[in-house]
Order: sequence, then structure tokens, then C-alpha cells
Amino acid sequence: MIRLIVKILLSAVAFIAVLPMIPGIDFHGNFITAVILSIIFGIMMWLVELVAFTIAAIWTVGTVGLALLWLIPLWIFGFWILPALALILVANSMPAYLTVTGWIPAVLAGLVMLAIGMATSRLIWHGTKAA
Repeated sequence: MIRLIVKILLSAVAFIAVLPMIPGIDFHGNFITAVILSIIFGIMMWLVELVAFTIAAIWTVGTVGLALLWLIPLWIFGFWILPALALILVANSMPAYLTVTGWIPAVLAGLVMLAIGMATSRLIWHGTKAA
């Protein structure tokens, strides 16, 4: 539970301090707004991944596995698209607090959010191994 709170707080700090430094991204709000946006981002990221995995599974089963020839390279080179899409969905659902103008700022911000996710998952991995 503590690790989830750390992830939410790090994402909130990113919404306040890091993402507004990227040209094309504007954040309007306080820390509570950033915490709410980070929770919504986590939900949107889960939904985007769920839809992507569902489409990939249906496509793989429908082509008897041949789709994996395309899906694996797409996943390797396109892993940064999912956080960008989730961030654009958050900006579209909360336009009074977050605006993202264009895909390039969304991809850069998505990479920042992806790095936070990777850092906290690494933290979770180390925590479970030691426990």
C-alpha cells in the first residue's frame, strides 16, 4: 500500500514540476489536483493496456499466431505510445487542469510517466524480494 502511495505522489510531483517543463503541456492546479490526475492517469493507463492486450489477443488467436510476427516488434518499438495515449485521454477528460497540445509533448511526458512507473515497479520488486 505504501508503494502505491509513493507511486501516486511521484506522479503528482511529475504533473506539477516535470511535465510543465515540456513545451506543449500545461498544468493548472494544486497538489491535490495533481494527485487526482495521477490516479486518473493510472486508471487510464490500465484501460489503455487492457484494450491493447485484448486487441492483441484477439488478433493473435484470429490469425493462429501469425500476428505475433507484427505484434512483438510493434510492442518493442511502440511501448512509449501507451503512456502518451493515456496522458492524452487524461488531458481530454480533465481539460481545465491539464492540456496537452500534440503527440510529441505527449510522447515526451509519457516517457517521464513510464520512467516513474518503472522506478516504482523496481522499488516494488526489491521490496518483495527482501520481504
